[in-house]
Amino acid sequence: MTVQARRTVKAPRVWQRMLSGRRLDLAHPSPMDVEIEDIAHGLARVARWNGQTRGEHAFSVAEHSVIVERICRKLDPSLTAKQGLTALLHDSPEYVIGDMISPFKALLGEGYKAVEARLQEAIHIRFGLPPVTPAKLKKLVKKADMICAWFEATQLAGFEVDEANRFFGEPPEGIRLRLAPKAVPDAQEAFLARFRQLMTEMGAP
Repeated sequence: MTVQARRTVKAPRVWQRMLSGRRLDLAHPSPMDVEIEDIAHGLARVARWNGQTRGEHAFSVAEHSVIVERICRKLDPSLTAKQGLTALLHDSPEYVIGDMISPFKALLGEGYKAVEARLQEAIHIRFGLPPVTPAKLKKLVKKADMICAWFEATQLAGFEVDEANRFFGEPPEGIRLRLAPKAVPDAQEAFLARFRQLMTEMGAP
């Protein structure tokens, strides 16, 4: 390759322009470029299960996130507002990178996990949360996530109960959900409303 040819090769773009006007660098995400309106807008338009669910509307990550936070509170009534916000934002990087199904994540390997972790840290810092979720809370959120996934699988994604039990574990006796996928604007507003409630409880201005 000649010197001239080398000069014309451009580095790939690794940032995304958000509707807020922010440019979020995926390689080195800055908390200053994270806006909750962008997160809510994106998550309400990202479909769980790659959209392979029953109903007029996709079951969005925004709706899933609100339910997971609610389950966490059911499992641990002593949950603080800050811990609740951590639960609400547990899938927040997906507003940029989408909701990759677990089999595809396994194929992508550590590269995907590293990008996801950097985004999660930036989001946490932006909203006054610990950059890395404490292990105990992470375990609680994972449990709530699996419970929600069980109901999604059996009510929306066509799984038989025995199959869902194998993959996600049988949900506790005291938790029962009836899922109804929301239209995008409703899912977006429900996510934002819960975020605002939690920020108010945290004493944020």
